Amino acid sequence: MKRTISILLVCFMMVTLLAGCGSEPASTSPTPGQTSSQPSESKDPNDPAPEPEIVDRRFTKTRSITVEIYDRSNDGGSPPEDNFYTDFIKEGVLRDHNIEVTFIPVGRWTEVEEINNLLAAGDAPDVCVTYSYPTIQTYANMGGVLDMAPYLEEYKDILPNLYELLGERNLFWNRDPQTGTVWAIEALLFNNARINTFVREDWLKKLNMNEPTNLEEFENMLRAFKDNAQLLLGSEANQMIPFSISYDIGWRADHLLASFVPNDLTDKDAYIRGFDDRHILWPGIKEGVRVLNKWYNEGLIWQDFNLYGAGDNTEDNLMKAGYVGSFIHNWDYPYRGGEEGIHANMQKLVGPDAAFVAVAAFKNDAGLYRKFLSNPIDRKVFFPSTNDEPVASLLYLDWISNIENRRFLQIGEEGVTHEVMPDGAIRLTSATGEKIMNSPNNIDYTITINGLDLGNPDLNARSLSLNYAGVDPRLIEKAWPLSTKDGRIIPQFVVGEIKAEEGMGPALSEKRDNFLVQAVSCSPDQFDAVFDAGMQDYMNSGGQAIIDERAEKYAQFYE
Repeated sequence: MKRTISILLVCFMMVTLLAGCGSEPASTSPTPGQTSSQPSESKDPNDPAPEPEIVDRRFTKTRSITVEIYDRSNDGGSPPEDNFYTDFIKEGVLRDHNIEVTFIPVGRWTEVEEINNLLAAGDAPDVCVTYSYPTIQTYANMGGVLDMAPYLEEYKDILPNLYELLGERNLFWNRDPQTGTVWAIEALLFNNARINTFVREDWLKKLNMNEPTNLEEFENMLRAFKDNAQLLLGSEANQMIPFSISYDIGWRADHLLASFVPNDLTDKDAYIRGFDDRHILWPGIKEGVRVLNKWYNEGLIWQDFNLYGAGDNTEDNLMKAGYVGSFIHNWDYPYRGGEEGIHANMQKLVGPDAAFVAVAAFKNDAGLYRKFLSNPIDRKVFFPSTNDEPVASLLYLDWISNIENRRFLQIGEEGVTHEVMPDGAIRLTSATGEKIMNSPNNIDYTITINGLDLGNPDLNARSLSLNYAGVDPRLIEKAWPLSTKDGRIIPQFVVGEIKAEEGMGPALSEKRDNFLVQAVSCSPDQFDAVFDAGMQDYMNSGGQAIIDERAEKYAQFYE
């Protein structure tokens, strides 16, 4: 594919040079306030000036772009590509920039596979978003992604909101140190919380138990839940799930696994062996998985977790019904979703005291509740090479980055999706029908920022605890600081492209998930063999090559 593209490019250049003999080709990049083509010969000064393409950051002729939007398949949700908020965006972008916007839905839990398919078919939206940078790099190497660097530099003056929100740090985070290319910009991770460990507060009270503060106490709590299933669930005691998890072991057991990583892990080693965002190659992880294997074989883990794949709602429904005693997930997971969420349904189906509370339960070898937090980056926004409106696409990103626009998207209408408290704090309220939000604070539309930003740090802090309709603010006030307690951020190392990672993201992720599920659910006497075989296959399938190249690049730029 690369060789074919190279040959085609050479042929194209030869044809262009031949066609251009004796005259200079017109520029196709519109400049603000000017026409898109500048004639090479002098024009009669009496001739009227050509019509500018952009005036006051607005196209004089209507442009059209398509934008990816995640489809979360929410119960009671609205069509993600056609609802009150998409209308708000479409009307505003058309009004302010004369750009027509069409949203293209992509499954949230299968987004990497779907984006791969769309890129391969040449049907990807003009504005794409993904969490997988290797996917972007793969298609960039095949000529399937636009280099954003020249557009970001040339049109900086008409992108004030984008530059103010992301700054050059996030906009040029992925700039190659040798070629200068920027295949994707990084959204801002505004609230750098990641994961929490949750337990049923009402069950602890019924059993007269304190919140667990270490692994031993957490295990004892799980056994107490199982042994007292009749007391806690009555006639539904056989539904007891002391600890729930999903096929995505690396994410859903993060706090437990991280507690087994040695505290003296260096930034260098964390980078070289850290290309998998589940940190599966860091030292100590195997022993954390061994604990999960023990729990599974004791009946402390949901026995059917390995039967359900991405996007399935079975686990959430079990939580809503009140059968689950503990789990690890996104820092605010049980409090999301308003009336359709886990917390609201437990309150209705189980009782007003039913609630999950965040706890700190897993210490590392230094006695720290270690959290490996992200850099201030989130989703990656990129333009496929089929995008013939890159400037319009950047203006779209600028529009949604405007504080007033994204503020409305994040909190909606006063009296409908939020109310203003006496101190100015914003309390979100549940909405139904066309104004329901399909994602927390509409993050699927505010693709340049993840996290509530009302424009004032104090207001943000006061509003955060009120930002979950029907949830006691104390639960949020506890969950938020615990999610970053003893946090550590591995710094960015700018080394350019790691060629061994090209195209390997989805394949290695699938191998990782599969062998971890097998390692958790096998018998204890088979654990070492299953885990080691799965890890060896992972390494032989590309993992070792990535480690080797990262080590070489690190030495090239940092030693």
